[in-house]
Amino acid sequence: MEIISISLDKDTLAELKQTQAQLGFGSRSKLLRAAISSLLNEYRLMENRRGHMDAVFTLTYREADKDRISDLLHSFDDCVKTTIHQHHEGICLEILVVCADAARQRELFGLLKKGKGVRSVSCSML
Repeated sequence: MEIISISLDKDTLAELKQTQAQLGFGSRSKLLRAAISSLLNEYRLMENRRGHMDAVFTLTYREADKDRISDLLHSFDDCVKTTIHQHHEGICLEILVVCADAARQRELFGLLKKGKGVRSVSCSML
């Protein structure tokens, strides 16, 4: 098995340790392998889709980054059909119904996954 290193801010590391304990993972490495596996499975599922598809994207991000995320989402106005937005203690929850070609949805998914301030993104395909 290869060894890699990552940098985490102290708040994320504390949350990771708490999650590790709550889920009963024997090590951070096992928890991170499970998280990476989940991301790869989600992406693989999207990568295999072709043609038009409908999906629901759920994302959370820091309220301080709402303008950046809003600008990104506006560049996908052609395919974001419905948006539900909720605030909670400095975090925004956004639920998007996205109807577009699979390639366009993969583009949105990728940009959100690596977006600064984005805490989580998930996609459920219909």
